[in-house]
Order: sequence, then structure tokens, then C-alpha cells
Amino acid sequence: MDKNTLIGILLMGAIIFGFMYLNKPSAEEIERQRQEQADKAADEERRRAEAEQQALTIPEITAADVTALRSGLALYGREQADGSRQFKTEDYDLRLVNDSTLVGEVITPAGAVKVNDVIAGNFPEEMATRQKADAARALLDAKSQLARYKNFAGYLSGQEEIVGLENNVIALKLSNRGAQISNVILKDYKCYINPDTTLIQLWDGDQNNYAFTLRSDSEKFESDSFFFTPVLESDSTVLMKLDLGGDAWWGIRYTLPEADGYIVKMDVVQHNMAAAGVIPAGVSTMEFSWRQTMQRFERGRMFEERNSAIYYKEQGEKPDDLTSQGNADKEIDAPIKWIGFKNQFFSSILIADGQFNAGTKLKSVDLKDSLTALKNMSATSQVDYAVSRDSVASFNWYLGPNLYPVLRDMDRISPSEDLQLTRVIPLGWSLFRWINTGVIIPVFTFLSKYIVNYGIIILLLTIFIKLVLFPFTFKTFKSQAKMRLLAPEIKEINERYPGQEQALTRQQKTMELYSRAGANPMGGCLPMLLQMPILIAMFSFFPSAIELRGQSFLWAHDLAAPDAVITWKANIPIISWIFGNHLSLFCLLMTATNIVYSKITMASQPGGQSMPGMKLMTYGMPLMFLFWFNNYAAGLSYYYFLSLLITIIQTYVIRHWVIDEDKVRAEMAENAKKPKKKSGWLAKMQEVQRQQEQLMREQAKQQSKKRR
Repeated sequence: MDKNTLIGILLMGAIIFGFMYLNKPSAEEIERQRQEQADKAADEERRRAEAEQQALTIPEITAADVTALRSGLALYGREQADGSRQFKTEDYDLRLVNDSTLVGEVITPAGAVKVNDVIAGNFPEEMATRQKADAARALLDAKSQLARYKNFAGYLSGQEEIVGLENNVIALKLSNRGAQISNVILKDYKCYINPDTTLIQLWDGDQNNYAFTLRSDSEKFESDSFFFTPVLESDSTVLMKLDLGGDAWWGIRYTLPEADGYIVKMDVVQHNMAAAGVIPAGVSTMEFSWRQTMQRFERGRMFEERNSAIYYKEQGEKPDDLTSQGNADKEIDAPIKWIGFKNQFFSSILIADGQFNAGTKLKSVDLKDSLTALKNMSATSQVDYAVSRDSVASFNWYLGPNLYPVLRDMDRISPSEDLQLTRVIPLGWSLFRWINTGVIIPVFTFLSKYIVNYGIIILLLTIFIKLVLFPFTFKTFKSQAKMRLLAPEIKEINERYPGQEQALTRQQKTMELYSRAGANPMGGCLPMLLQMPILIAMFSFFPSAIELRGQSFLWAHDLAAPDAVITWKANIPIISWIFGNHLSLFCLLMTATNIVYSKITMASQPGGQSMPGMKLMTYGMPLMFLFWFNNYAAGLSYYYFLSLLITIIQTYVIRHWVIDEDKVRAEMAENAKKPKKKSGWLAKMQEVQRQQEQLMREQAKQQSKKRR
């Protein structure tokens, strides 16, 4: 550790300890905090004692309670093969035989007690008073739930069953608990956060939950509270069904329609619900809620977190998103077509056949302290409902990669409206996005059909772009050649008309020289301006290109992640803040090539070496790019490295073998003999000079009058 680093650490330590000393609590504050903690503990002890005293009171089960329990079982218990009616939870297993006899057990920590014994108060002598109270309350709770949930009550508990649906690219597990998709595996993509790579599990267990909610006059029925009955309607379709009796049922149907698609069709269906009498006829909406703990899949957290956000599309509008930086929430006062929880390379998007009603609430919370998760995301909304309608609502889940051709083809599922799902891929602002979608992605996709190695594809893509831009590049080099040949004459003009007082004359003579030679000092700017949008478009394209994910080339194991050739675990002051914990080789190569290119460009400009600050810019900008791109995808640094390297080769070849300076000199001599028609740009420059000269003459006259 050198002296400067040691001094820096000591200064930071002194600042921290000083801050802690100045902000330490006073004796009064310490005493107040101690008293608050003591009061809180006393309150908790008092509440615990009250709860204990209440628990020791055995509630009385009246004949009316037993009658209500028997009536509820007769109406809403699940019918068994022997004709009995059953209502079962973790705390009790109740059965009604012949509409009169209650049998079954109440489960307590001390063991199971028969229902009739609980009603009669015949408990085992060894059973504690609190356990007797728990058993009695369980029966009262059963009566309450039967009255509350009615036809749905029989499905509050059950045994979880898993049904699988899969095609060539996706595997789903459907759980009858909540009638929802509990697990989603993408067969073609691996998770890289773990040392032992596994397939991407886009959803896994309780990390993802969604539910539909119906309301009666006094209660609400949430689909994730019930155990459904799976009905396999075909190899690709499963109906999760709640049989409510009297030919009434409610369910959610899932269909995996395509052999190679990431679309899952989800239909909320019902039959004869009006006859069931559970949901009033006046109910016109059904609530929908969805929450997800978004998991990490990539090695680097920074870009995965930066590119994870909630996206949505209002009816008839372009898609929008909640900011991906920090916590965010929003209520949308317009109908929504789709809602998406988007990761860097994968998305879960729910598309309504109709719409989500106005008032959708979205929320995203960062999980900075989690090593395996990025954010908690949630969405709540409503869709239209009618108790008389068999088809309640239809949706399409997109559960797959952020792959541009696949998302673009999703528009076919909504012929009435352009879904614009490709907007979840950040491809830059309008101009840059147009370059990516209109040129880069089609070429990239075409090459990937015939070439397996993506390093070669990036090389060919770079060559293609350079060939398209070559006419403009050649014009730049020719303009630079003219300016290089005029450098001695420009120097002579500068020496002949020195000083600020002759600046206008110097500019005028320089413009006349350019006019005679047919040279334009701005001639190289247009080609550079044409290249800049492409460079910026590629800056957006490569970090979002899932095609590069997991693709190796040379020493880079993953072109969608940094190619770290040197890594360290220690937190090195300044260094770790700038570079993170690694150095990327492609980024180093790009930086070195950028320095060489900058020196060549500066040397080709007249007076470039003598311009103030030019040398600092030559070396400073590439070093800034080194700090900036070190954490970016290796594919991006590799592309910029190739682009700069090809430009350097073009420069050398064109200067030494293509552009003949003698011919350029002869061309300028011929131009000097021709009568000159002022270009618009030159005419404007001369007009500006004329106005400046006139202004200076007026100022001189005014000063002369004042002296008199």
C-alpha cells in the first residue's frame, strides 16, 4: 500500500469517527430510548397475558351452533363417494352422514378429538385447558367459514396436485392450489448465477403468485385460497375447476397451443353461476392481483438490475414503464392492454384479450440486500365480469426470452391492436431504435441462421456496416488529404497576419485559399455525423441482445457479460469504485485501439498537435471509455474494437494506396484556375466576416469621435 492510499484511508476513517462522535446520542436520549423499550416490552407482556387468559376460556357450543354447522355441511360440504358431506382443513375433518350425524375429528397439538366429544365437552383428562378451548373454537371457526364461503367452502383445503404441460421450448407446472402456474422452465436458456448452471426457472413456487377475486355482498372469494380439481381436457389443455353443485362451476383453463411458442392461453370460465347464488347479479368487475419476487439469472447484478422494470401499455398508446432505478409506484387512470414484469433478458407479460380497467396500480421495490433476487413487483387491477356469462375473461401469458423476432410475432394474437411488445427491449431513442430494428437486427438475425459462432457474426456485421459507410468514409479521407496539402499555406497565412487585430483578415484569406483549392474544412464532418447514430445504436443493441447470452468467443465465456481476465475479491479504494472487481480484455484492447486512432486523426489535421488541450483529449477520452465500458457486455467492447481497428486499416490503405496526393494537388490546381461560384457555406462565412468588419469600423469611428 503506497503513502497516498494510506493517507486517504486514514482521512476517511477520521471523518467517519468524527461523524459518529458528533452524532452520538446524549444521556437524555439514551434514557428516553431505554424507557420506550421498557414500555414496549410491558405492553407486549400485557397483551400476551390477556391472550393467555382469553385462551383459557372454553367457548360454549350451543345447540344453535351445532344446527348451523350441520346445515352448512349439508349445503356446502364436498360430496363424497359414500354420500356424506365433508369439510376438511388443517385443524378439523368434519363429515355429515345422512344430513343428521356429525362425525370426524378436531386436530389439536395433544392429538385428535372426535367432533361429538368436543360438542359434549368430553375431553381426555390429560388434555390442557387451552387445548380444549382450541378444539371448541375450531368448530365455531368451521361454522363461520361455511357461512362465509358457502359453495366455495369445501375447497379451502385439500391435497396439492401438480399437472404438467410442455412443448419444445417451455415446461409448465400447474398447481391445483390456487389454480395457477407454479413453475416455468425455459428449456433453451441456462441460469448463470449459480456455479452449477441449471435451466432458467422463470417462476418457481411462491416467488410468483396471482389470483382473481370475486365479491359477494359481504365476502370476497380469492382464487388462490382454494384447491381446484384438475381436469385434463387434452394433451395441451387443463381445466382447474371448482364444482359448486347444482351444475354450477367456476374455473381457469390453461392451453399451451404451439409446439415452439412461449404463449400460454388462460381463460377464466364459469357455468350456471347465477343458479349457485353465491355471486350477486349486480357484480360487474372481477379483481386481479399479481406479485413476483424477480430472481437473478446473470453473473453481473448491475445491468440485470438496471434493465429490470414493470412495463405496461395503455389502450391505443405506446408502452411505458416504471423507472428501473429505486422504488417506484404508479396508478394508471386509463385502460391497460398488457402488464409485464421484465428482466434483462426474460419477461413475464400478461396480455388481456379485452382490457384491464382504469385504476391499475403498479409497484416495484428494490431488494438491495438480497443476493438472489432483484425486486418485488406487484400489480392490481380489475376486469369486467358478469355472473350470467360463461366466458368471463381471456388472457395470454408470454413467458419467455426478450427475443426481438419472437416478441414482434406476438402481434398476431391481437389483430385489433399493435401490442408493441418489442418495446420491452431497450434499443434506444427513435432514430437509434429505427437503425437497430430496421438494419442491425435483420442482418444479425440473417447471419445467425448460417453461422454458429457469434464472434464471427459480430465481425461480419462490423464489416457490413463499414462497407455501407465506405463512400462517406472515403470522402472524409479525401477532404483530410486536401487539408493536409494546404497545411503549409495555412501556416504561411497565419504567420503573415498574426495577432487578434488581423483575425478577420486571416480568416478571409484562409477562406479564399479553401475556395481556390476546392477544399471544405467541414467536409469530414458529415461522414462522422452519419456514423455516430450507428455507434450509439450499437451501444443499445449489444447489452440487450439475448442471442449473445452464454455465447463464448476466444477468451470471453459470455459475450453478453464482461470478459473478465483479471479479477480480485478485495475492495481496493478508488480502483474497485472505478472498475468493479475485474478488468475486461476486450475493453482494454478497445481503449488501446482508440488511443492509436485518436493520434492518427489528430496528426491528419493541420495544427492539430499544437492545439491547446488536444493531447489531453487524445489520451483522456479513451481512458474514460475504459472506465465506462469495463462493466459492459464483452460483445459491445469487441464490436467497438473491431470498428476502430478496421478504421485504422482503412486509413492506412486509403492514404498509401488509394488517394494519390499528387493527383489531389493537381486537382486543386485545376480548381484554382476555374471561375469560382461561391458555395452557400462559403458565402455565409464571408457575409459574417463582412458584418464583423463593418461592426469593427463603426466601433473605431465611435472611439475616434470620443477622443475628439
